[in-house]
Amino acid sequence: MNIQNRLESDAARLPRRTLLRGLTRMAMAVGAAGMLPGALWAQGSDKPVRVILPVSAGSGTDGVARTMSQGLSKALGHPTVIENLPGAGGIPGTTQIVKGAKDGSVIGFVSNNHVVNPSVYKNVPFDAVEDITPIAVIGATPFVLVAHPGLTAKNVRELIALAKAQPGALNYGSSGNGTILHLAAEMFCSEAQVDIKHIPYRGAGPLTTDVLGGQVQLAVIAIAVAAPLVKAGSLRAIGVTSAARSPLLPDVPTVAEQGLPNYVIDGWVAVIGPAGMQKAEVQRIKAAVKSTVDLPEVRDALLVQGYRLKVTSPEETAAYFRTETARMAKLVKQANVKLD
Repeated sequence: MNIQNRLESDAARLPRRTLLRGLTRMAMAVGAAGMLPGALWAQGSDKPVRVILPVSAGSGTDGVARTMSQGLSKALGHPTVIENLPGAGGIPGTTQIVKGAKDGSVIGFVSNNHVVNPSVYKNVPFDAVEDITPIAVIGATPFVLVAHPGLTAKNVRELIALAKAQPGALNYGSSGNGTILHLAAEMFCSEAQVDIKHIPYRGAGPLTTDVLGGQVQLAVIAIAVAAPLVKAGSLRAIGVTSAARSPLLPDVPTVAEQGLPNYVIDGWVAVIGPAGMQKAEVQRIKAAVKSTVDLPEVRDALLVQGYRLKVTSPEETAAYFRTETARMAKLVKQANVKLD
């Protein structure tokens, strides 16, 4: 007798009252599960997880998400579909994360801009801390303060001396007003107390092209981009922006160790969801992120991109967002940046 026939036969032998009572309890259980959409969705559906990236394809955050995509699908038990929704500092894309379903079927990968935007833009339609569910920071990667080889300064001390001898004569490029690369360079100017002219570009690509060509003298760029150019002699590394040196450029000292001890700024990538997600679902996704990052092929690929990997808890992530939002607000004020 197959399982279906066995169940039908067993049901037929049950007293009618017992059978009805059992069916009622089952209906109540299904109803309760309906009020717990995350738990129900996680157990049975083949529905894909929407992974929203408020950045363009080819960006650092995009690279991290795509590196993790296959492993994350297996860990979650659902296929993941990456959606790039760039523009306006990532605000439209993040808005879609904030408005997404709270059952774990919508998550997002965000970076520094998430905590910068509230201070840069006048009208952000969500609260960067209260309107999201922080899940995990995956890791951080340093930037590098680089110079065109034609600039005489070879280190932080020489750059500061040159800038003070010629106030306003030097220039630095950034990937755009209010971007993390702009704020990282402005933070250097503030800590060093130097006047260096800012030239904004539309993205890191055009910026890198022009610092290579000498149209701008200085820039802060991602270490994954900077390392091969520095090793080839196309750019000169003045200092690494993190608290410790990077394995990608082990011979390049940090800016902090060259006399500006308070200068530390990194790029980072975090996983978030819409506010109101159930704690169990948040923990499930965080565990999936951690197990994916621990895969040797994923870990190696992220290390090559310059990341120091440490998957934080949801509580640690929330605290980090609050701290970074306040720190970036101070930098934005120093840089006098305000966008519509």
